[in-house]
Amino acid sequence: MSITRRNLLTSSLAAGAALATRKANAQPAHQHGTPPAPPSPPPVTRAKQATSKLVVPNGSLLPWQQRDGVKVFHLVCEPVKHTIAPGLEIEAWGYSGSTPGPVIEATAGDRVRIYVTNKLPEVTSVHWHAVLVPNGMDGVGGLTQKPIEPGKTFKYEFTFDRAGTFMYHPHLDEMTQIALGMIGVIVVHPKGGDRRARDYVLMAHEMKIPIGAARPDPLAMNDFNVLTFNGKSFPATEPLVAETGELVRIRLANLGPMDHHPIHLHGHTFEVVATDGGAVPASARHPDATVLVPVGSTRTIEFVANNPGDWPLHCHMTHHVMNQMGHDAANLVGADTRGLDAKLGRVVPGYMTMGQGGMAEMSTMQMPQPKNSISMVGGKGPHGVIDMGGMFTLLKVRDKLTADPGWYDAPKNTIASEASSADLTRDGIKV
Repeated sequence: MSITRRNLLTSSLAAGAALATRKANAQPAHQHGTPPAPPSPPPVTRAKQATSKLVVPNGSLLPWQQRDGVKVFHLVCEPVKHTIAPGLEIEAWGYSGSTPGPVIEATAGDRVRIYVTNKLPEVTSVHWHAVLVPNGMDGVGGLTQKPIEPGKTFKYEFTFDRAGTFMYHPHLDEMTQIALGMIGVIVVHPKGGDRRARDYVLMAHEMKIPIGAARPDPLAMNDFNVLTFNGKSFPATEPLVAETGELVRIRLANLGPMDHHPIHLHGHTFEVVATDGGAVPASARHPDATVLVPVGSTRTIEFVANNPGDWPLHCHMTHHVMNQMGHDAANLVGADTRGLDAKLGRVVPGYMTMGQGGMAEMSTMQMPQPKNSISMVGGKGPHGVIDMGGMFTLLKVRDKLTADPGWYDAPKNTIASEASSADLTRDGIKV
């Protein structure tokens, strides 16, 4: 099939054509021998003292209150209206008004009591993923407890025996409930607190939301077209920030239905210091720039932000950094379509062939989007359109942070630019 203006508005490739509005000491990496010093920037061997407050970009922390030495929380399982990015609002299921649900924050040794109220149209339960609890508190419907019926409130009570980054999710009709957004993160700090750092939480998730639809498809096993960090797709993802020399900790979690995510950070290397199973011994750590976060797992990375700039942090699966990408249109890359517009235009008014020269034009054209869709939508950058979407965000590193870092002002002569004739001649480059 050819790509017509009409099917551009009915497939994600098409709707994409419509676009255009659219940081060790952190423990230094474990080393064998003495590696050569990196040329630029110079290595930072002492981490600057950073804030120790846990930050959830685009998210929140679950409130709690103290009752006779017990921290008491209340989770509400309920339908929620949620905006993935401007232009796409969905009917999801979540916890206490959001998807993902609010982060549960505690300290190792804390006794907690968590009430769970079910306002869904079906039964549910809550499993405390990788948290070591008594069997009857594990949250597996039908096995370790009765289902939580609609309108009922259950009580879970246990002690967090160790620090770490864990998760919570239903263990009843998981296929539907997780697909619709019922996921959340648990952060348990060690007694005495973590090393001071810029401490961030990012939950990865994926949904299949057909163009123009508002309800994620819980039956999907592939072709997920909406990929998110903390429930948002770029350009709606809030950036992470750090000052040069600060230790940065990013707690990555993945409760998507099917896909693992290779999360890549530009401009820095890091170490994986913990999984949801526990801390990684220093002797087992190594420098890396990409970490695979499997389904149903967490990976915590740390590094010193020693390279100022605006650095992407994203899944490296290419279709996971695009918004509502689809595969219902023919591949026209390289096709000779001369004369096609004129011929088909007589049958399909407004027909316009696209995609034969690649997909970049889809993020620069000014065409209307179908209702409730963000197909191929990117964001505005300092040098034009950033044609990324989905599971993509930014780490903004500055020598001195302000309330709004804005775009990075790169030093003169450090930005890639068009080569001059003199450049080409000097270096013997023939083009």
